Amino acid sequence: MGLTVKDIIQLPIMETAKVKTGKSVLHEKEVDWISVIETPVENFVRSNEFVLSTGIGCEDDPLLLEEFTRDVIQSGASVLAFATGRYIYDIPDRIIQLAEQKDLILIDLPWEVRFGDILQVVLEEISQEKKAERQQAEEIRQELITFVLNGKGLQEISNYLYKNTKIPIAISDHNKRIRANHDVDPHLLDVFNGKVDGQVQQIPQTDIQFSEHPLYHHIEEFVIDQQTCYQLTILSNQKKQGYLIFKPDDRHQLTWLVMNILEHALTACALYFLQENAIEMTEIRLKDNFLLDLAKNDTEITKQTMSKGQLLGYDLTKSYICMVGEISFTETNQKLKETDRSAGSSLHSRNYYIQKEINQAGELLSRSTMTTFEDGEVIVYLEADHHPYMEASNQFLDMVERRLNDLLAGIEISWGIAIHKDGHYSFHKSYQEAKTALDIGKQQYGKGERTFFSDTRINRLLMSLSHDPDISAIVKDTLEKLIEYDKKRQTDLIHTFIVYNKYNSNVSQTARALNLHRQSLLHRLRNIEHLTGLSLVDSDDLFLLELSVRLWMLKKLE
Repeated sequence: MGLTVKDIIQLPIMETAKVKTGKSVLHEKEVDWISVIETPVENFVRSNEFVLSTGIGCEDDPLLLEEFTRDVIQSGASVLAFATGRYIYDIPDRIIQLAEQKDLILIDLPWEVRFGDILQVVLEEISQEKKAERQQAEEIRQELITFVLNGKGLQEISNYLYKNTKIPIAISDHNKRIRANHDVDPHLLDVFNGKVDGQVQQIPQTDIQFSEHPLYHHIEEFVIDQQTCYQLTILSNQKKQGYLIFKPDDRHQLTWLVMNILEHALTACALYFLQENAIEMTEIRLKDNFLLDLAKNDTEITKQTMSKGQLLGYDLTKSYICMVGEISFTETNQKLKETDRSAGSSLHSRNYYIQKEINQAGELLSRSTMTTFEDGEVIVYLEADHHPYMEASNQFLDMVERRLNDLLAGIEISWGIAIHKDGHYSFHKSYQEAKTALDIGKQQYGKGERTFFSDTRINRLLMSLSHDPDISAIVKDTLEKLIEYDKKRQTDLIHTFIVYNKYNSNVSQTARALNLHRQSLLHRLRNIEHLTGLSLVDSDDLFLLELSVRLWMLKKLE
């Protein structure tokens, strides 16, 4: 409670003053300012103001004096003090009755008491009171910051705020998850955050008593199932960190001091969330670096490595299936692709959703998962068991992709999947195999497909053959003119042949797949025969051309 009317009435300067109305509320009415006002009032008086007046201009017009009094009441002033003896000799009964009805404290001041003396004394009292409030607010600010720096949580912060404001307070994070609550009805919070059904209506800002405080314009007022509560957004670098929800009994509890305390509470909560995010990011970086080291370096799995993994929540003693995915987006999600360029952090919006769905799918299947990201690539280790690894992988990825397609429109992930024959402690080898399967799958089938390492035997055999100098010479001799023609004319005859071969030399199906007119396709096929000197209807020539194309593509892949 700040400076009250009772405190002012007890000052020596007010010894001869007579309180005409409101004696019962002298200790309740606060005084934030004092001023001298004559008619008209207009907007020169604010709430909780001590108004001094001589009544000049109203001395011969009781109705005008009544209108003046009504305007002061309407402004929310605490006191109206008339200096009687010159313009007003006695305060009319109708003015006294009006003040009594409207709970306005009405004071009769002798004309001899100078307004200047009253102003000086009262302003000194107000200044002292404000100084005490500022000191109290500063002590609370320091205590709140100390809470955060000493590792105390949001619940301790909300408890401390309640202790100093007597207002029920709850704190939620940016996902509207309640992280702390002191005396706010949990059902009301559930309705407010949309967890249960109920009526929530936002109220436009109105001219209430704390309207001059800078924080006022950031307050949101809500009526939730006929209960009023307020919300402030916790911001840091213009990013939402959470929300401060408070429920005073009435607006009069939101004094200037309380508003200052709430402002300091926002700073403390923002600092807490920043600290929490920094810890989370550090943990994620440690996990990312640990898994990337396991996958990309052929290091021995020692007891120390397993202990480090255990500290990060990973059990390296299990056998794992390795899945390497390449993330891409169709044009429908180009905006997300452009705004989410960095894939190195698992906290990034895209990676966050992917990791969340991977973890959830693992939990549903009761399998451990380990996930990391690097340069648009996601590496997943899924716990293996007695079930065939292809069946387990497909079941897991079906669950992940079903949800991701709903959450991130236009996402495409190409997968390479492998489980090394050695089983345990083969993280690097299984990653290499999965990566090989991914590269071969993209080359052979395009984006968005799953390729198992065990299904790439023919391609790996061809890779081995491609290193033979004589075979390389045959491939070069067969395709050289075709490759030069494609580069010079900006055509893609090799791709045309691949599709033609895929559809078993069926011209109609190939033309539809390439979106070409039949005659245009036949013209391309004649060009292929002319440039290679091979016939597409001769089985030996067709085999040689197919083998050469596949070896050339695998060489490019390497």
